[in-house]
Amino acid sequence: MQENKNLSEIEIQDQKIIENKELNLWEALIPIVALIIMLAYNVLVAFGDYSIEGPNQVALILAAAVAAIVGFFNKVPFKTMMKEVEENIRSTTSGIIILLMVGALTGTWLISGIIPTMIYYGMQILNPTIFLAATVVICSIISIATGSSWTTSATVGIALVGIGETLGIPMGMSAGAVLSGAYFGDKMSPMSDTTNLAPAMVGSDLFTHIKYMALTTVPTIIVTLIVFMIIGFTMDTTGKTVDSELMTLLESKFNITPMVFIVPIIVIILIIKKVQPLIALLIGTLLGGVFAVIFQPEIIKTLAGTSELTFKTSYQAVMNAMTVETKLDAPEAYEKLFKAKGMAGMLNTVWLVICAMVFGGVMDGIGALSRITKSLLKLAKSTFGLFASTVASCLALNVTASDQYLAIVVPGKMFKDAYDEKGLAPENLSRTLEDAGTVTSVLVPWNTCGAYQSGVLGVGVGEYAIYAIFNWLSPFTTLLFAAFNIKIKQLRGK
Repeated sequence: MQENKNLSEIEIQDQKIIENKELNLWEALIPIVALIIMLAYNVLVAFGDYSIEGPNQVALILAAAVAAIVGFFNKVPFKTMMKEVEENIRSTTSGIIILLMVGALTGTWLISGIIPTMIYYGMQILNPTIFLAATVVICSIISIATGSSWTTSATVGIALVGIGETLGIPMGMSAGAVLSGAYFGDKMSPMSDTTNLAPAMVGSDLFTHIKYMALTTVPTIIVTLIVFMIIGFTMDTTGKTVDSELMTLLESKFNITPMVFIVPIIVIILIIKKVQPLIALLIGTLLGGVFAVIFQPEIIKTLAGTSELTFKTSYQAVMNAMTVETKLDAPEAYEKLFKAKGMAGMLNTVWLVICAMVFGGVMDGIGALSRITKSLLKLAKSTFGLFASTVASCLALNVTASDQYLAIVVPGKMFKDAYDEKGLAPENLSRTLEDAGTVTSVLVPWNTCGAYQSGVLGVGVGEYAIYAIFNWLSPFTTLLFAAFNIKIKQLRGK
């Protein structure tokens, strides 16, 4: 679930899809081709992994400029483009604040010993063989309970990636397992806003949608678990269930106590009680700071550079942990586990989100999103073709609009009548929107979801994408069901 809006704030029936009859398909694709070329050059030739620190953001702005030029040649006023950009950026306001709050939360959860304690106990419970499959299950449960993939990754997800690293498991694998479980739970939770949005767009009801979606979602998560279990049994790791050196290091630096788990438990309860995620994360951040002073006074004094614990030194240490990078002394092999980014560490991701919204806004403003979707709709000559066009449209919008809500709303509006004409029940469309729109958003680096998850987990999209098995397998599952006419529900009387 992308946390930048709540369902109640989405005016579903008033979502505008800008059309431009002057624009043809090839013109609509010019900015996308330009973007792909620039991003490929940044990543493969010029900057490599550092392309996310600025060059890719500039590429998005330049691609938006290309789109604007295409718009000028097709009689689109600059004011129209800017209006869509403004709406796009405004829609991400809450998401940007949440990103900053997650940065602050990781800082206070480090110095309070919450994340280190999770790692300490997690290493004793989990071993490399079952770790990835267990991660999927744990994140699935948390995400179903909270209805939020974002909250899941920002809490237990961070700790699980850290535990995986100590067990010798690549961070990309661990992150892929976290996201597979988190997005499965998000899809199946009645509290998820995207799970509410999809059926609302097509005229179905929530629980009919969830029940019908389970037909493709459950087999996909089962396959995902099997794959991760195979990886676990065949993977060559450090072979150490418990890293004694790390355990000793954690014990020497932190007061390891289950009492600190009170904070994440409170955050999860707040989310379950439908408290706004931003408020829940703020409370979790502040409690983390309080618990740091109570349970980790030596850490506070070390960070403040003093031998005396006072209100001023405590305030300084907690505030620094929330705002800038916090790094505790540790051997090079473990230094990532003793470092938190703070709000400042999220600024590259915020920058990426804003630039992506500029590109998506201009593309929408010139009518390119509508043109691409309509062209895909024309290819839908059969039932399978209709499903395939829907999937392609969702994927295209996740890439071009950089927003998973648009990847649900635009195809939902465009394809609704086509499904009706073929005598297909609306839940066919709502399920496909989720299978192709919701879960694949995290696989696009400049999509708000991809940028968020990468920033929070500290793992590049390119590193975890192949291991986010549930996310990329879901569209194939829905197409497989369509190809073999498995559980394709017809409208009554048709």
